[in-house]
Amino acid sequence: MKAKITDNAARKTASPAVSVLIPFLRDDPSDLLQLLDEEAASVDGAVEIIVLDDGTADADLTARLVKQVKAMALPARLITLSANEGRAIGRNRLATAARGGSLLFLDSDMRPDHRRFLRDWAELVAKEDPAVAFGGFSLLQAPTDAKFQVHRSMAAKSECVPYTERAKQPEKYVYTSNLLVRRDVFEAEAFDSGFTGWGWEDVEWAMRVSRRFRVVHLDNAATHMGLDTVDALARKYEQSAPNFARMAERHPEIVAAYPSYKAAKLLKRIPGLPALRGLMRKAAGAEALPVAARAFSLRLYRAALYADAV
Repeated sequence: MKAKITDNAARKTASPAVSVLIPFLRDDPSDLLQLLDEEAASVDGAVEIIVLDDGTADADLTARLVKQVKAMALPARLITLSANEGRAIGRNRLATAARGGSLLFLDSDMRPDHRRFLRDWAELVAKEDPAVAFGGFSLLQAPTDAKFQVHRSMAAKSECVPYTERAKQPEKYVYTSNLLVRRDVFEAEAFDSGFTGWGWEDVEWAMRVSRRFRVVHLDNAATHMGLDTVDALARKYEQSAPNFARMAERHPEIVAAYPSYKAAKLLKRIPGLPALRGLMRKAAGAEALPVAARAFSLRLYRAALYADAV
């Protein structure tokens, strides 16, 4: 697919060590770009930014981003696609455009939790040049609206994990929301373009990579701003079931230890599971129930979706 490319003046002469790769679809990454650009002086040309619009098709947003990218102090490129290519293919496209020896995958709905975010990544690369490193993410700046309470509860428990705990299962706690990958590692193990829609392509990638390279966890967190309503999260889980099946088929020995896999195996034995799925989804959306009960129901719903895949 032909892409429209917009480079700023700083990119022409830069020799970055770290390329920050930001894919987005229908989100507006302008706030993130502004925050990152505030660190331009502290990284002194060591970091470039590459943004991929994966088929948003919003002319007004594109015009604003073109203007913003051209004005940035950090070396920057905007890649605009006319149609969606998908998360895995998009990340591979971003990596091809990158010039740094290390690639920092950063989701567009992330916000750095401190003003040393890029500098800390650049210093880590300069001193240690890790194969793979995950900085973690938090909910410090995330919205606190009632409609996001269930997702906030689930993310706080299973995803916003201290780096010391993440390091105990390094391949499990790897998300492309704040992930540094050395170029040679990415070229050896690219994201599988067979994963479509939402979910699991980053975890499956980490399973492959961890067999060959060390995965480092550190405390350089960014906030995940993109919390979802129960309905939106349930739709993502529905999309993710085929991806979970693909991952389970490829890495059965690892996936077998996952709580979601164990729950799916148990639920598979229950007669009338399709009808129960509807009840689980309904309970997750019932605002009268406590948040913990709704979160539990949504986890059950996800496991029930995955039952067909195990």
